[in-house]
Order: sequence, then C-alpha cells, then structure tokens
Amino acid sequence: MSYINFDKNQLINLEYSLNKEMLRTSRSGAYACTTIINCNTRKYHGLLVTPQPSIDNELHILLSAFDETIIQRDTAFNLGIHKFPGGYYKPGGHKYVRDFDSEPIPTLIYRVGGVVLKKESLFTVNTSRFMIRYTLMDAHSDTHLQFRPFLAFRGRHSLSKANTYVNKKYQSVKNGIKARMYNGYSPVFMQFSKSPEYVHVPDWYYNIEYFREQERGYDYQEDLYVPGYFEIPIKKGESIVFTASLDKVNPESMKNMFYREKNKRIPRDNFKHCLENSAEQFIIREQHKTEVIAGYPFSSAWGRDTFVSLPGLTLSLNRYNAFKKVIDTMVNSMKGPLFPNMGGIIKDKFDSADAPLWFIWSLQQLAAYLGDATKIWKTYKKPIQQVLNGYLQGADFNIKIHEDGLVWAGNKGKAVTWMDAYVDGKPVTPRTGMTVEINVLWYNAMKFALEAAEKAGDKRFLTEWKARAEAFPENFMNMFWNDEKGYLADFVDNETAHWEIRPNMVFAASLPYSPIEENKKREILQILYEHLVTPRGLRTLSPRNNNYKGEYQGDKDQRNQAYHQGTTWPWLLGHFAEGYLKINGEQGLPLIKELFHGFEDEMINHGIGTISEVYSGNPPFEAAGNISQAWNVAELLRIRDLINQYEK
Repeated sequence: MSYINFDKNQLINLEYSLNKEMLRTSRSGAYACTTIINCNTRKYHGLLVTPQPSIDNELHILLSAFDETIIQRDTAFNLGIHKFPGGYYKPGGHKYVRDFDSEPIPTLIYRVGGVVLKKESLFTVNTSRFMIRYTLMDAHSDTHLQFRPFLAFRGRHSLSKANTYVNKKYQSVKNGIKARMYNGYSPVFMQFSKSPEYVHVPDWYYNIEYFREQERGYDYQEDLYVPGYFEIPIKKGESIVFTASLDKVNPESMKNMFYREKNKRIPRDNFKHCLENSAEQFIIREQHKTEVIAGYPFSSAWGRDTFVSLPGLTLSLNRYNAFKKVIDTMVNSMKGPLFPNMGGIIKDKFDSADAPLWFIWSLQQLAAYLGDATKIWKTYKKPIQQVLNGYLQGADFNIKIHEDGLVWAGNKGKAVTWMDAYVDGKPVTPRTGMTVEINVLWYNAMKFALEAAEKAGDKRFLTEWKARAEAFPENFMNMFWNDEKGYLADFVDNETAHWEIRPNMVFAASLPYSPIEENKKREILQILYEHLVTPRGLRTLSPRNNNYKGEYQGDKDQRNQAYHQGTTWPWLLGHFAEGYLKINGEQGLPLIKELFHGFEDEMINHGIGTISEVYSGNPPFEAAGNISQAWNVAELLRIRDLINQYEK
C-alpha cells in the first residue's frame, strides 16, 4: 500500500470520497482537478482547464469529464458518475471502484465481474495536455471500451447552458477527432494510441449538479455537450493511452510520452515529498512572465501571496532561478511603489498596502539564502527605493508616513491589508489607519535596506534613512504597546487603538528586524498561543471576542463574514514558528515539530497531498476554500527548514 491510498469501502461511500479532491497542473498554467472517483463537485473541476489567450487569457474548462464504459457480452457497464437533481448519482460507476492509489500518479482500479481495468492519469509538465492510460489487467472474454467526452468550453467561474449556437461539427484526426464548441476557442484534440471507431451523435446532458457550488450559494446546475463516443477493443494485458490537448500528437508516440511524463513526477510517498510536489504546481511560466498562482482551483496570481510564498516555494527547494524570474516579473509590473495585488481580465488591482513591504522581505530571505545582501542591493536597489520613497511621498489608497514615522494606510470603505473581505461592498475588517503588521514590515524594510546599502557602501542612502529608522521603535511602542494588556494593538485610527487579539502582531516576533524588545516578543507569543494557535494555523480573531465566528461555511456573505473573524490560516504558523524558535531556541522545537507534523493528516483530506486555503476556527478545524494554497504549502516548507536549522 502506498502513502496515499483509498480502498473499496472508502471509495464507494460518496459521503467520504466526494470530499477528497485531486489536482494536477502544468507549468503553463493549465490544470486538471476532480474528486478521487472522478465525479465533479465544483464548477472549477475539469480534466482540461487551460488559458485561452484569444478570449481573455483566463482559465477555461474545455473537457469537463470523460466517461468510460466496459462492454462485454453485449452488456455495458458505465464507469462514469455525475450528480443530477433529486440527489441521484448516475451512471453510478463508483460502485465498480476497488482501489485508489496516488503513487506515482493517480490510479483507479475498477472491477466489473471478471474484468479488472486500471486507469492512470496525469497532466503533462510543460503543456496543456491531459493523459489517461487504460490497462486491461484481467478479462475472460472479448472486451471493448467506450468513451464519452463531456465538453464545456466556458470560463471556470461560469457554467455552461444548452444552446443552439454550439458548433456540432468535428474534424477527424489520426486516431481521434478535433472539436471546438465556439469560435474564438482553441480546438481540443482527443486522440488514442490505438485507432478507435468514432460515432458522432451530438447531445446535451442537462442539469448536472455541483453540490459544492450549491453550498457556496452559487448557481450549481450545468448542461454539458457530448459530441459522440469512441469505441476500442482491448485485450488482456494491453494498454491504451488517451490524450486531450490543444495540439495534435502522433499516436505512435503517446505511450512513450506517457511513460516519460510519469517518470518526471516527484513521488508522493511521504509528507515531505507531498509538500515539495505541491510547491512545484504554483509556479507557472507564460511567455516572458513567471508567476505564482495563489491557490487552486479558484485563484490567480496575487501580489501579496506571491511575495509571502516565494521563499518557501523556491529557496526551500534550492530553486534560485525560479525565485529570480518571479521577482523580475513582479518588478516589471510595479505602479509607483505598489504591486498588482490581484490580476484580472479587465485590469490589475493595486490595492495592497503591505505587498510592497513583503516584496522587500522576500528579497531579505534571498539575501540570507545567498549570504550576500550586497548583491541584492546592487540588483534591486531601484525597486527597493521606489517602495520606500513611494511610502514617504504618499501613494494611492492614502498610504503615507505620519510625522512620527508611522505608516497610515486606507480610505473609508476600502480594505488595503491582507484582511480584505467584503460584504455588501463594505469591508468586514476595514482596519483603516496604522496597522501593526504594516508598521512592523515598514521598519523591517528600512532596516534591511540600510543593512544592504551599508554592505554595498551606499553612504548616501544611509544618510537619508538611518535616523528615520532609529527613531521608529520608540514611536511604534508609544502607539501600539500596552503594558497592562501585554500585547500590541491591532491597529490605531484617528479615534482609538483597537485591541482585538488578532494574529497580525506575530510579525513583530518573527521578522528579522523588529521594533520591540525580546521580553515583549515573549509576551506576544504567549498571548497568541493562548488565543489563536490551533493545529491548523492561527485564528484570525480570539474566540473570546463577541465577533468571533468559528465556522467557515455557508454562502459567500457568510464565508466573508468569517474569513478574518476567527477562520484559521496555516501560513501564519510559519511566522509564529519563526518567532517562537527565536525566543525559545531548541527548547521550542517540540511544540513546533508537533504543529508541523500534525499537518500530515491533511494529506488525505480535502485536496489530497496538499494544504487547503483555510480551516474553521473551531474543532475539528475542517478544511475549506481552495484545495491547495501557495503560501500555506510555502510556509510549511519554511517551518521544515527552521526545524532543521535549530536541530543542527
């Protein structure tokens, strides 16, 4: 039995198996995602989900599902499964599943009477190509396989509805067909390594349901188009490879192509390899850009998430070149001191007051990795100064430096920190004013810039910034610290300091340069441990607060109300671990190792082999949101590095 394996009893239990999702991606930005029994439960699920540059360069689902049918003695056994109104799952192919294995690629074993069929699937590393290898492991009479492709041809955030505009024509290609439902889309080539018979019988399948979307309060019914079916005879011991891709392939090369791609995989045979494999999936290359996808399957490239994630995703895996390509891509997208926080099909949003400071932190991690801050200054002096001077001179969203040297950010009705959820157009946690994490990040940015400039011999920069940085800690403490409470205010506005216990003060304990003394870091960490630390990360609000929401569930508004009001975020644990080990040294290792290894249980939950976006604040801390989130995987890899560092 491999590291991630599910047996017959687990697989035929839909309440269990439909909660396990698997993701495979290419470095071009395409992906395949579905449940372990191949029943789509989200509108984001599909087998060929790929960018469409000629439409909007967003991800579109072309091939939604691919149903197999075993035919023997004129009897058909359909292995597909879809949910229809009334709670019906048809054709019910899950009842034939006997085993799921993820090593080295997702593999399902089906048994129908005396027929045993193995199905292995993968997504090619560098192209938009989904591949399946079918192997007939056992059979006692003539056997045929029949295949029906379910096409969607729509954006991943929308749903397909039956219409009269669909292009029902197709073109024959070697061992398959080429189909395109609508003009403007890339055609999909569906081919086999063995010549099939193709029967063209265009039809719509109506009202396929995605219950995850229903839970989330969205439209959840879709009509999918099936152009026809393929049929192929198969002998015992024979393997047949299927590909769905944007370009035509030579059928004679498909078996070797599958074999080569399979051998490229990092094995998912332990917790460490699962994290490393997952980390590889977030970095995508598109033409001259290299970006970090914040999470699958909902999210795109986001500035803040990119900089927080980058050290763990790259430096922890000794991928310096990938780090540099991402940083250079982001620098080329700067607007004044700001970075695009969220890319979109209309325009980028430059509304993150902390992303530029995380950019400098990310460079600081690179300097530590290289052991050379001088090189960082010589290479990135201009964008670093662009950030610092931009804050000093004032930037969009009322980002400015007050006379006391502290950073103010935000306008009324606009959230510019990482706690940026909205309900009815209003921020749930506006935090307009001086926020604790932005000010700590600002101090750390100034100090690192001074360190790098000094090593590079840049005396002019030292003259301009040294006094400002030296004056900052006292002003910061006067504004944020309360001796009686023993922790830092979350933010300060024109009227008052806000003392909700939130995780944002953790960065005062974790960052390389902090404006607070060691004894106060210890007090902060104790408060965080008592109120916020869970086995799945840090809560975003203390359970003792009246506004605390311990369950992340419901429709969009209900989820957004809870998003930063108690929901647990794993990425914050990286900074808690860093601060905790700085204070406690080797004596802090047992707790951090316990928290780190506790995530191993998540390898068979929600997104198998990876870490989900968020978890409820209350036990049992159920996973929610994206099934795979970049900064969560990245920070667990950084925690692993920290553990290794302190063990040495």
